Amino acid sequence: MFRLSRYLHALKQGAIVPPKPKPVMQGSGPVVIWNLIRRCNLACKHCYATSADIDFPGELDTEQVFTVMDDLKSFGVSVLILSGGEPLLRPDIFEISRRAKEMGFYVGLSSNGTLITEDNIDAIDAIGYDYVGVSLDGMRATHDCFRRKQGAFDESMRGIRLCQEIGIKVGLRFTLTQDNALELPDLLQLMRDEEIDKFYLSHLNYAGRGNRNRDSDLHHQMTRRAMDLLFETCWQDVQDGIRREFVTGNNDADGVYLLQWAKQHLPEHVETLRKQLLRWGGNSSGINIANIDNLGTVHPDTMWWDYSIGNVKQRPFSEIWQDTSDPLMAGLKARQRPLEGRCASCSHLPICGGNSRTRAWQLTGNPWAEDPGCYLSDEEIGVANMPERVSVTPYRRRQEAQKELRSR
Repeated sequence: MFRLSRYLHALKQGAIVPPKPKPVMQGSGPVVIWNLIRRCNLACKHCYATSADIDFPGELDTEQVFTVMDDLKSFGVSVLILSGGEPLLRPDIFEISRRAKEMGFYVGLSSNGTLITEDNIDAIDAIGYDYVGVSLDGMRATHDCFRRKQGAFDESMRGIRLCQEIGIKVGLRFTLTQDNALELPDLLQLMRDEEIDKFYLSHLNYAGRGNRNRDSDLHHQMTRRAMDLLFETCWQDVQDGIRREFVTGNNDADGVYLLQWAKQHLPEHVETLRKQLLRWGGNSSGINIANIDNLGTVHPDTMWWDYSIGNVKQRPFSEIWQDTSDPLMAGLKARQRPLEGRCASCSHLPICGGNSRTRAWQLTGNPWAEDPGCYLSDEEIGVANMPERVSVTPYRRRQEAQKELRSR
């Protein structure tokens, strides 16, 4: 996750952005994104959890969730993002959330917003969520199309406004694709008009329905235009003294691209920004970001749902997360990840950390191959003279590659 506004505000104020917490084995736990339920009232095109409006057997019950929470707390985890599916469909969501707050966790709720209504807003408020994130995929027609439900946009906006009226911090979550990129300016204007606190832009990653729709991912030039707009919008806020948050996810090349943008627009701040970005260090999958799914299976992050590193029904999360006998986790936690191709030779590797290993895995069957989602040119990352690279392995060989990786 790249906290864009934090870096730009720091430049304006001459402040220092704190580095990421040290890896877990040095004393701090990861942010845990917890998909408590897979059921959802919508069927979004890009859903990484491939949810549906049905019950899924084998999900953790309330007591099992509490047991895991005790382990997470003792392990040093301080942030829980409760997600789904649609977490508000889980009958015990408020019981779980209340206990999490009482234990001292920062608790976020990730919702599609359609089930936030006048009937439950007081209960949501009583929990004291630190943040509620609501996903929008564009303006009304586009959002309803993505969500496959007429009226979904209006229902989500109702949920956002109810949260705002009662004083809950709320933000927009937007997954950028070729089908909705042109609506990014409208969404940023909506954010301003509605005085929404936060905007999270997620690059499309190849997982779940997002994987089946990978042909709809943005071309690199469209990604760059979107990032230019986000940088400009955020910097204007900084200049105007507006404290809104802008965050991006699933493409750590954003940090490098911000540095290039600063060379053109804020040259006096480039060296300071470079030092800040080196402290950030890019991709945190398997280190500072973790995922537990509805069945209790642990993944290196939310986009690795087809790769299990253990299950909390069999072993505590704290043991699973520190176990580097799994070759993928050993590589992710390594001081120097065993990257290949242009990622291995990239001059900005200390900033982005090798970017998304999920995209490389999904398209090549090799988690250490170069990230095909990097939108920076060979010249920009200093690999222009590399020999011609071998074309990627067909997607259908991914399962063979997974077996080979696990057998090492």
